[in-house]
Amino acid sequence: MHDALLELSDPDMVSIEGVRCLAACRQGCTATLSMPGKWSWLLGQLSPELASDLLVYAQAYGRSASGTVMPSRRPDSLRDIILGRFPAQSSPASQHAIPESVS
Repeated sequence: MHDALLELSDPDMVSIEGVRCLAACRQGCTATLSMPGKWSWLLGQLSPELASDLLVYAQAYGRSASGTVMPSRRPDSLRDIILGRFPAQSSPASQHAIPESVS
């Protein structure tokens, strides 16, 4: 999936980053969509054949103010791929970090 996305994507439009594990092994190939100030989405049951549809979805996500793209606005092949969503961070993550040691 990663290679297919890299081959089809425009690096000026979308950033494709590989990760080792999204902890959703039973959900097939997985991916996330995220941007600052928007909902982040965990997607599953993906395959390289869906890469172009995923890029269409990513464009709709990018145009959405909140990051929400209703199923009717996604390619048909991606209507039921949502595994979870995460709210936008309201402040930098570093402000919420737990200190390594407390004296």
